[in-house]
Amino acid sequence: MPRKGENIRKRSDGRWEGRYCAIDFDTGKKRYHSVYARTYRNVKEKLITIKHEQMKGQPVFPEAPVESAESFGQIADMWLQDVRANCKYSTYVKYRQIYEKHIEEAVSKLKIESITPEMIKDIIKAREISSESLIRSIYCVVNQILSFAQNNHIAVTTTFKRDKTAKSAKPVEIMKRAEQARLFKVLYEDMNRYKFGILLCLSTGLRLGEICALKWSDIDVDGQVLYVNRTVQRIAVEEGSSKTKLLESEPKSVFSKRLIPLSDEMTRLIKEFHTDGEYVISGNRPTEPRTYQNCFHRLLNMADIPKYNFHILRHTFATNCIDSGADIKSLSELLGHSSVNITLNRYVHPSEQIKRQHLNTLSAIYGQYLGQQSS
Repeated sequence: MPRKGENIRKRSDGRWEGRYCAIDFDTGKKRYHSVYARTYRNVKEKLITIKHEQMKGQPVFPEAPVESAESFGQIADMWLQDVRANCKYSTYVKYRQIYEKHIEEAVSKLKIESITPEMIKDIIKAREISSESLIRSIYCVVNQILSFAQNNHIAVTTTFKRDKTAKSAKPVEIMKRAEQARLFKVLYEDMNRYKFGILLCLSTGLRLGEICALKWSDIDVDGQVLYVNRTVQRIAVEEGSSKTKLLESEPKSVFSKRLIPLSDEMTRLIKEFHTDGEYVISGNRPTEPRTYQNCFHRLLNMADIPKYNFHILRHTFATNCIDSGADIKSLSELLGHSSVNITLNRYVHPSEQIKRQHLNTLSAIYGQYLGQQSS
């Protein structure tokens, strides 16, 4: 066990390892290095010697790193336990599923020092993974395992950079103006709380899990504001008779916990559909996201609209806000993003009609130039 205030630990291979900081003469930056010995005392003596040499201004040359005794799979297991202890359970489940489904079989038995970026590329290629989101998640998991090994002095590793030019991101869809008009007509015909929830998402940019977990207590009618305090999702579980469970938790990130002003129309509808139940959509329990997504698909079918994913409501809300003149910073906060760059790159998609308006405005300016030249 490491002594308090000392950067010394006993490795699983029986050796002792000590860590120290030195200046890299090539870059001028601080870097951590390790020394190794059979006993704690020998490691401490090495560290004392290095400290004295540094005080005299003498160069210190790092020892050659010792290969870790643990395999990549063993370190991954340690990392997953750390994630489970310190992160949301849903985050742990997501990381575990990505590791077990896409990474474990290919590299778990290898030494962590032998893992290369080419191996990760081969995994993605062999599994024919084309989803940009999944590729990002695979690199995220691999790099977190490598960082865990480095930060806990298990091995000397470096993280991998993803080749972002290998495949362009799929354009995000939004609902066309005519489709929105047909959907609004269906929603307002014999409106019920399920239709009201869809309209609320289209008017505020709420995510599927957020509307399914929304409570009446999250809405301040007098102040005309809505608070996003939680989300709900179905996740895999390790214990119990059921393989999955509906988990209610805090929103996606600290920025997702936000306040959204409500329009006069939304406030009117909230007053009309308010019930004594705890939750807005399903009364005394959160709504099953898959059930509500199926409800959305039935409404799309009634409006003669293609079978879009529920998230298109959020994309459409963001685009409509931009088309209406909303500034990016306000929209970013409404959507619960950590930066305006996410809003710009992922959710702001000017419509064809808006682009045409811009070009018509430009043509009008050119026409004025032509008129000035004629006169």
